Amino acid sequence: MSLKRSLTYLSAVATVLALCTGAAIADTTLEFAQWWEPEMPAGALRGIMNDFEAANPGIKVKLISGPYSATHDQIVAGAASGTLSDVVGLDGAWVNGLAKQGAIAPLDPLMDAAKYDRSQIADIIKVDGKSYMFPLASFVYPVFINLDLAKAAGVDRLPSTRNEFADAAKKMTHPDKNQYGWVLPLSLQTPNGIQNDVMSWVWASGGSMLKDGKPDLENPGVVGALEFVKSLNDAGVISPGIDATKEQDKVEQFVNGRVGMMIDSLAHINLIRKRNPNLHFGISALPAVEGYAGKRGLPYASWGIGISANSKHKEEAWKLVAYLMSPEVNGKLVSLANAFPGNVNAKPDFSKSDPLFAEAFKIFQAGKLANEFVGLPVAEQLMREMDVEVQKMLAGQETPQQVVANTQKEWLADFAK
Repeated sequence: MSLKRSLTYLSAVATVLALCTGAAIADTTLEFAQWWEPEMPAGALRGIMNDFEAANPGIKVKLISGPYSATHDQIVAGAASGTLSDVVGLDGAWVNGLAKQGAIAPLDPLMDAAKYDRSQIADIIKVDGKSYMFPLASFVYPVFINLDLAKAAGVDRLPSTRNEFADAAKKMTHPDKNQYGWVLPLSLQTPNGIQNDVMSWVWASGGSMLKDGKPDLENPGVVGALEFVKSLNDAGVISPGIDATKEQDKVEQFVNGRVGMMIDSLAHINLIRKRNPNLHFGISALPAVEGYAGKRGLPYASWGIGISANSKHKEEAWKLVAYLMSPEVNGKLVSLANAFPGNVNAKPDFSKSDPLFAEAFKIFQAGKLANEFVGLPVAEQLMREMDVEVQKMLAGQETPQQVVANTQKEWLADFAK
């Protein structure tokens, strides 16, 4: 009997060990591709993932992190090959194309199954009536100004009009020192410079590139903005290499004190502080045309979040999305990232945020969010087509009027598809 009991006991222990081993094997690992981790304080996003894992035993999260352009390229490649990460960070400009490609999953069935309250989400990006992206955090794009370069150049006030901006840029430009007043990223590989650094001049003065939802590029507002950008290039105040410069290159030039001003996301405040703690910089609303008294349009971009259509773990992926969009977690995340929340019930604590965020909030309150590319069909292609024409303009091959005429034809053809 003793032997029999011992064998029974050993059998039971083996069963328990097998179950434990099975549980370990059964853990689900979600891949989460995004560009946010490098832009947040060190360890911040990983800490939020650790909290999620503690609240959801059996689910692990592997962060796939890189700069915006690298993440974009990775997502494009993953979408084409069917190897997209389970959860993906999204730019609103990518959603239409990825949805029509079948690369990202509609969120509606997952929301329905979870009886999720859609009313708590500030905005839901849809394509053909289906929900594909939640903006987790939204960032305005003010003008960043190197205050030391400005002071040395005799610029004693932050530019509020285009003329003041042009004057400040000229004063801060010293080619002999490899120092320029402004930086303009127009790489065709990542053409979001058209959205953030070119069309933003239109929106800042209350203008639009659309009419009744269709392209309307040949209006005075768009032409005037292009004439202004061309005048800055003709004056030699833009950092060289425009057609090869990407967003991260722009930030790097600002961090290194090579440019006096850039239009950039509040998300990069943490990154700039980390890369150059001694950099003395300020922010201001994008300058408007002389005499404009309306609300300044504020270019903005979001950290959007979605789920891969090919993910084998959609339910677990949804749990992560819902966790990040919950009021408490969303409030914590945007507080760390210097952003505005994606959940209307989130209560961010900006008391510990960078002091510049208080100034950004004033800019936000005095202006209005403006980004006409979000949700447009083939938005990135639209940017790239305009980028090609703007590059020709800056090379002296086209006038601003020719840029808008050529781009208008291409955009109308895209909208008609």
